[in-house]
This record gives sequence, C-alpha cells and structure tokens, in this order.
Amino acid sequence: MHTFGGDAKTIKYIINTHKHDDHYNISTIEKLEKAGARFISLEKGQTVTLGKYTVRALEAHHGTVQDAVHFLISDGTSRMFYGLDGAWLLYDEVQAIKEAPVDFAVLDATVGFIEGDYRVFEHNNLHMVIEMKKALAPHVKRFCISHMAYTLHTDHQTLASDMEKYGIEVAYDGMETDF
Repeated sequence: MHTFGGDAKTIKYIINTHKHDDHYNISTIEKLEKAGARFISLEKGQTVTLGKYTVRALEAHHGTVQDAVHFLISDGTSRMFYGLDGAWLLYDEVQAIKEAPVDFAVLDATVGFIEGDYRVFEHNNLHMVIEMKKALAPHVKRFCISHMAYTLHTDHQTLASDMEKYGIEVAYDGMETDF
C-alpha cells in the first residue's frame, strides 16, 4: 500500500494461506485490523462467506507447513483459484476446479525453469505449471503465475515473454485484473 497507494480502511477481510514470513506478518495484520479489517483464519475443508464472496479452503501441498491452504473464491458469478506455495495441486483441489470451472487461477511458480531443484517438493517449477495448465485448460479460463523467487527467474519482461507462448500470465507488484 505504501508503494502503490491505497487506503487500509477499504480492506474488509484478510485471508492467509499459511504462516511463513513471506506470507504472514502479524504487525501488518494488526495495523489492518486497527483500520477495520477482519483477519479470517481458515483450515482445509472450511468454507466461509465474507461479504459477497464465498471462500473455500483446500489443503495445499506445501511440505514444510502442515496447515497450508489454497483458496477457491467466488462472488456467485466469477470464480478464482489462489494456489501459492504448494507443489502440484492435490487431487481434491483438481476435483473442486473440475466441479465448478474457474475464471482465473493463480499458481505458484517459485522455482523458475530450474530442473532438479529440491524445492519442487513444496513449490512448482515452470515445467510443472505448464503441465498443470495443459491438464486444467478445459476447466480454467485464464492462468497466472506468482510467487517467483527473484534469484531463480529471469527478469519480468523475459519471463512474461517466455510464458506468453503457453498462455500463462505473469503477476507483478501492483497488478490488477478483471475476470
């Protein structure tokens, strides 16, 4: 918010995939709560209604954290899958996507095009993302990657150009999109 602007008072809810430092900062949460936001802690299998949104938490494959989740979020018209920090999607996640197609899916792409890196047991490399996109294409309209480790990727422009040929968008700080 400091970099891209915005008013903390416009944030109503905070949901979180897991408590690693790059995803969870108690100081930030406390500041947002003081501004009026409500922190919602979700466990796998839970579904909650937050304003006009229904949020379903699905177990994520993120080996170092046993309670990591991904989210299916719907406003009744559009559906989004948010799957950062996790290697491959678990069977229940894929089934949930197949049962009710998704308009926009955000997938973890921590490892880049590096093969043989030990992090693929808790994060995706780009080859994994491309394979998941091929399998899920009938059920997902748009794919986007995020959570790219800057030490494991090329610059944003090169990465975006490389992923464009696969029909995969590349997130960036401050990105906004409609779906």
